[in-house]
Amino acid sequence: MSSLQGYVDRRVTLILQDGRVIVGLLAGFDQKSNVVLSDSKERVYSTDEGVEEIPLGLYLVKGDMMCVFNSFSHARESNPRCSTLIGELDEEIDQATDLSTIRAEPLPPIRY
Repeated sequence: MSSLQGYVDRRVTLILQDGRVIVGLLAGFDQKSNVVLSDSKERVYSTDEGVEEIPLGLYLVKGDMMCVFNSFSHARESNPRCSTLIGELDEEIDQATDLSTIRAEPLPPIRY
C-alpha cells in the first residue's frame, strides 16, 4: 500500500462500490488498506439540482473495498473485486467549480 503514501495529507476523491463520491483529506491508511479521511464530504449528484455536499467529518473506508489508485489511472490491483476508486483532487479547480451548476446522474452501485 505504499502507493497510497503519496496521497497522505492531500485532498482525494473516493468513488465507492455503492456509487457514493467522498471528498476529503487523506489522513492515513494501514497495511489492510483501510483509509481514513478527515474533513470529508459526500457529494450527491442529481439531474434536477446542483451537487449537494453533506459533511461527514472523519471517515473510514474499509480496505477490502479498495482497488484502484494513482490519480484515476485505472491501474488495477490484483483484487478482482475492484470497488473503490481513489485519486488526488486538484484543489484549485475544485474550488473554482460552482457545484450548484453541475447536473449529473448518480453513479449506480457496482454489481458482481
